[in-house]
Amino acid sequence: MTIEQTLLARCDSKCELCASDNSLSVYEVPPVTEASAEQCVMLCMTCKAQIENNEPTDANHWRCLNDSMWTPEPAVQVMAWRQLKQLSSSEGWAQDLLDMLYLEDDVREWAESGTATNDDDGDTPCVDSNGATLEAGDTVTLIKDLVVKGANFTAKRGTTVKNISLTPNPEHIEGRVNGTRIVLLTCFLKKAN
Repeated sequence: MTIEQTLLARCDSKCELCASDNSLSVYEVPPVTEASAEQCVMLCMTCKAQIENNEPTDANHWRCLNDSMWTPEPAVQVMAWRQLKQLSSSEGWAQDLLDMLYLEDDVREWAESGTATNDDDGDTPCVDSNGATLEAGDTVTLIKDLVVKGANFTAKRGTTVKNISLTPNPEHIEGRVNGTRIVLLTCFLKKAN
């Protein structure tokens, strides 16, 4: 089977992001090392044009990610994460979905490899509630009980989060709490000594 035939069978001849069945085509999810169905998604013309910036982004179109982000397909998860990340600075609902989306570590690395990093803007450092600069790999402590959306637990005040990761948004970090990788607001953290 060709990549296109494999993808059409996988997606039931519908766009893997918005479920449209109009003008489908294969999209290789960058960075592509070797073209395979596992590194591609089937997209409709609208999704593909907006992803490739051939058309202005229509935020309402991407509300479809509320469903497609739960797919077990890593390439689709990567595309959903990237689109939500792009929309999260201007759309509250996109940030809420991004906060709920869990990706395995290797899938998250793939997703982040196609986006801008904190080094690109360089203007705003990531700081904790006391103004201390946070770096990737630091250990932080929660200063408030936080309800974790979608994970059905509360991260208690005083919980230590080790080996944090920075995000493109200087007000967010990522770390593991109760074995779950979550996004935390820096205003509710203090750097551990």
